[in-house]
Amino acid sequence: MSWHPQYRSSKFRHVYGKAASKDKCYDCVPITRNVHDNHFCAVNPSFIAVVTECAGGGAFLVIPIKQTGKLDPHYPKVCGHKGNVLDIKWNPFNDFVIASCSEDATVKIWDIPNQLLKRNITTPKKELLGHARRVGLIEWHPTADNILFSSGYDYKIMIWNLDVKDAVLSKPVKILDAHKDVVLSMSFNTDGSLLATACRDKKIRVIDPRAGTVLQEGSYKSHKVNKVLFLGNMKKLFSTGTSGWNNRQIALWDQNDLSVPLLEEDLDGCSGLLFPIYDSDTHMLYVVGKGDGNIRYYEISPEKPYLNYLMEYRSHSPQKGIGMMPKRGLDVAACEIFRFYKLIPTKSLIEPISMIVPRRSESYQEDIYPLTAAAQPALTAQEWLNGINKGPLLVSLRPGSEAVSSLPQFLEPEPLTKAADLRQQQGGGGRISLEDKQKPREIEDGRKWPKVEEKLPKNEQMCLSNGFDVFECPPPKTENELLQMYYRQQEEIRRLRELVIQRDVQIKQLELELRNLCMDKGNY
Repeated sequence: MSWHPQYRSSKFRHVYGKAASKDKCYDCVPITRNVHDNHFCAVNPSFIAVVTECAGGGAFLVIPIKQTGKLDPHYPKVCGHKGNVLDIKWNPFNDFVIASCSEDATVKIWDIPNQLLKRNITTPKKELLGHARRVGLIEWHPTADNILFSSGYDYKIMIWNLDVKDAVLSKPVKILDAHKDVVLSMSFNTDGSLLATACRDKKIRVIDPRAGTVLQEGSYKSHKVNKVLFLGNMKKLFSTGTSGWNNRQIALWDQNDLSVPLLEEDLDGCSGLLFPIYDSDTHMLYVVGKGDGNIRYYEISPEKPYLNYLMEYRSHSPQKGIGMMPKRGLDVAACEIFRFYKLIPTKSLIEPISMIVPRRSESYQEDIYPLTAAAQPALTAQEWLNGINKGPLLVSLRPGSEAVSSLPQFLEPEPLTKAADLRQQQGGGGRISLEDKQKPREIEDGRKWPKVEEKLPKNEQMCLSNGFDVFECPPPKTENELLQMYYRQQEEIRRLRELVIQRDVQIKQLELELRNLCMDKGNY
């Protein structure tokens, strides 16, 4: 029996990193010298925020995303903390609201004006006072509006509802007191119903944040965890840390069984931390090394070997922190699928790095841009606190597209047929575009797609959408996958309609030319 080398087809095998030119970087930025293990940078399509050096207290800069080049040394700061700023995060549903936490044991919420800053911002919109010691981490809820999580050195995670009108909040809606040491990392699953944490006691925990109960807890003797990450809806966790020999290490876990990792791999002997970043749209995982200039990237698959190494972006300039642009801020015309903002304190420089899929065509590449999370909440804060779960609203990145859809509400995974029945009972579930409201028949056909596929003969099951085979994947198993397939088919239908209209116009033009020729011949 002959041996055949394993070959795996992927759209992202040739993704490469491209650093921005000097004129598109942010120069002369006084980046913080703090040794805390955080990103120190937050980005959205309007602004880039970076923690800065400040004499007395803590501060950070908010720079308009298009204001590249050298920064004025007297550029205004956001400064209201009495201690060093340790973490900053933009509100995912409002580009002009940012949260910050500090060594002064407070969390502050800031309103950023949409015009250029002319003076320092010193008064926060809200101030959260609940932690007894410094606050090291903050995270916004991924689908519920105005829900913020904070973690402090008092070993507590606090949940805050920012919908209340009070400017100073001293009582969180919930306190998670399940840790016996400092929480090093927090990560939500897609709908925000579960929270994964990495703790200094070397344990990974999966927590139900509303009930406050620990659903899974585990550690492994040869893996000292630093950062943990939910891998979207794949029911897996990814962690970075160190081995018993102090090598940098990555590990993959089943979220329902944390006793033994599914995969464990030593990377190198460097001492810097590894930041894991996951793109649930493309299923790509980026591992960014602190203190070196490397960004490794992998593709995640649901079956073994789970983790498929793609390539590594290398640079001689070491990064202290990293920022990530949300998908809605990417340049789809250049086939950019991710963008990092690399903090280089030795040069006082912020350098954008674009991850690009090499394509010759300049048209919109639908196969590498599936529906992504929109900048709109799927739930209010009170709905989430009442126990409702809902996936993020989805939007297409196609220029001019405004079609947004919401996933249905259910607490546990349900069969596809039950989910479809639930949507029909709820009158269509979440939001759909105006165009889809005018085409209820097409929506109904889209929902019945799995049955239609079964009736098709084998030789008619091939359907290409912009050169991409929509049936090359197995039938959708979740409502999210079904929605993605439905929208992909809708785009194909629109494209084919445009082609038909163009053909009709061409046919009429040819008929007119033919008639004119016949008349000319008749005259002769």
